[in-house]
Amino acid sequence: MIVIGEKVNGSIPSVAKAIAERDADWIRNLAKIQSDAGADFIDVCASVKDDEVETLHWLIDLVQEVTDTPICIDSPNPESCVAAMQFCKKPGLINSVSMEGNKVDVIFPAIANTTWQVIALLCAKGIPQSAEDRLAVFDDLMIKAKEYGIAPNRMHIDPLVEMLCTSEDGISMVVEVIRTVKEKFPTIHVTGAVSNISYNLPVRKVLNQTFLVLAMNAGMDSGVMDPTNRDMMGMMYATEAMLGLDDYCMEYIGAYREGKFGPIKA
Repeated sequence: MIVIGEKVNGSIPSVAKAIAERDADWIRNLAKIQSDAGADFIDVCASVKDDEVETLHWLIDLVQEVTDTPICIDSPNPESCVAAMQFCKKPGLINSVSMEGNKVDVIFPAIANTTWQVIALLCAKGIPQSAEDRLAVFDDLMIKAKEYGIAPNRMHIDPLVEMLCTSEDGISMVVEVIRTVKEKFPTIHVTGAVSNISYNLPVRKVLNQTFLVLAMNAGMDSGVMDPTNRDMMGMMYATEAMLGLDDYCMEYIGAYREGKFGPIKA
């Protein structure tokens, strides 16, 4: 499972405060604890109205001072994502592209002849309301990716994880999309913001963990999540072992010994 650490995000009030006050030590610590917990990428999202690229530069520099974990540049503005690539010491992940507006035609050329990876959301004009429509967007994205020579294994497809409390069929549509995407392109990654599933519901951690297990069983192998959540990380390692993705449970045993998770709290 590819873990994209979600915590350096200006949409989180405590992070927004640190950004506004330019609290560098606070940001550095937030990056370091995620890297130490096992994050494969550190998501960096400024979430500011003005000077987004400048703020991304400041944040990325701080993250790279304390860890060499690759950066996931996170912005709804494709130009900001491309501009921030130059601040990264090594190729990372762009979050995100979709078939909305000019996003594909800005981001795909910028990463075409690189080893950068990209998260691709299955939306075009708004959020498609059926698996069939989301998969149609997926087909269009893959045509574009082929045009720019972007291999499937550099893409993380986001099937669009929405709030469970507004769903009429649980996560069945997301599961269908995940399975179909992986059937069409076995080497492609499937990702998503794990905590989206539990918005506006009580005891969110239970729902998040349950969703993670079910989504991984369907083929999700990447996720935007909190790597410092020991319960969530323990569930992730256990699920990989149960699915036969961890030979002789060596990753599970190693992660436990390294303190990346512990006993699940009641």
